[in-house]
Amino acid sequence: MNTTILENEKKEKQFESVNGRFGEFGGMYVPPILESKLLNLASVFESLKGSKEFEDEFLYYLQTYVGRPSPLYFAKNLSDLVGSKIYLKREDLNHTGSHKINNTIGQILVAKHMGATEIVAETGAGQHGVATATAAALFGMKCKVFMGAKDAERQKMNVSRIKLLGAEMVLTHEGRGTLKDAVDAALGYYIEHPDVFYLLGSQVGPHPYPTMVGYFQSVIGKEAKRQLLEAEGRLPDHLFACIGGGSNAIGLFGDFLYDENVAIHAAEGGGEGAILGKTAATLSLGKPGVFQGTFSYALSDENGDIFPTQSIAAGLDYPGISPQHALLKDSNRADYHLITDQEAIKAFKILSSLEGIIPAIESSHAVALALKLLKDKPNDISIINLSGRGDKDVERNLM
Repeated sequence: MNTTILENEKKEKQFESVNGRFGEFGGMYVPPILESKLLNLASVFESLKGSKEFEDEFLYYLQTYVGRPSPLYFAKNLSDLVGSKIYLKREDLNHTGSHKINNTIGQILVAKHMGATEIVAETGAGQHGVATATAAALFGMKCKVFMGAKDAERQKMNVSRIKLLGAEMVLTHEGRGTLKDAVDAALGYYIEHPDVFYLLGSQVGPHPYPTMVGYFQSVIGKEAKRQLLEAEGRLPDHLFACIGGGSNAIGLFGDFLYDENVAIHAAEGGGEGAILGKTAATLSLGKPGVFQGTFSYALSDENGDIFPTQSIAAGLDYPGISPQHALLKDSNRADYHLITDQEAIKAFKILSSLEGIIPAIESSHAVALALKLLKDKPNDISIINLSGRGDKDVERNLM
């Protein structure tokens, strides 16, 4: 094989995982007790994803249980306001109300094939907790969901849903009681009970989770590309998604990474602004380091200590980030923007009143970014990933 062909093949794979690494990012930084378990999980996942039987089973549940494909909706009223053509990828219409169910169905099928009987998960906004409890109920598995006490207070409806679905809720009062602390608690339980299956909800953590979560969420971008080509006959000019850990964003972005004319934009939970300790904008303000089992960007000081985070969106209130998104940032394939709480609230109100669609406050960050970047671009076409619905947020003080 000549050098040119090898270089082209390398370029075609430049944004993907190679042995658990996305460029320099990723890896498996865990205690020895977990390393062999994760290596086994990686091996099982690689064998299953190439199996037609497994793929057919996954697709069956996505179609008949989740309700896929989710619609790609032309948001005419929002488009008229902005002066640019905008489509919404309606992940809010999935069963359980967000993109999270795609990944939980995929991972619980892996767990089933591994003979697992107990599932453990973390949750921030509660949507992953709901989706995990839903999947566990469907397959008759015991389920334990860890959630920060602060997040549980601001996402009471989802706490009730998780309990109704039969899962055990475990609240952690450590730290600030947010997503980071829920992940710490869930990982601690996993280390102490290595026979359980840890169903991680975002594209973070040690290998193979970033690769696995990205794979199960890739259905979003595959559908969106096909749907937009059918509607417009061409690819979009822009993609938008919110980003906390990175799962809904990579779900949309993944199938467009090698389409060089498609600009990729992600909105981080900016909190009060570019103030360390008052924000959750990891890629905007963070630095590379090892955090919760992977090498990626994190909001840390010169000693590696993690700053407290702040965001109105519990699902974005996290000081780490996907190693794949870290690579996309450093390679300039995607750009990442800080969106403040107030900008997100404004977008939450605009989409609700203009389109009759109440978005999750997380997804509202993506809408806010589109409002900032798309003004008066009448010839451009964009897709915003509406990653979740806002039922959980309407009783909060957002008005």
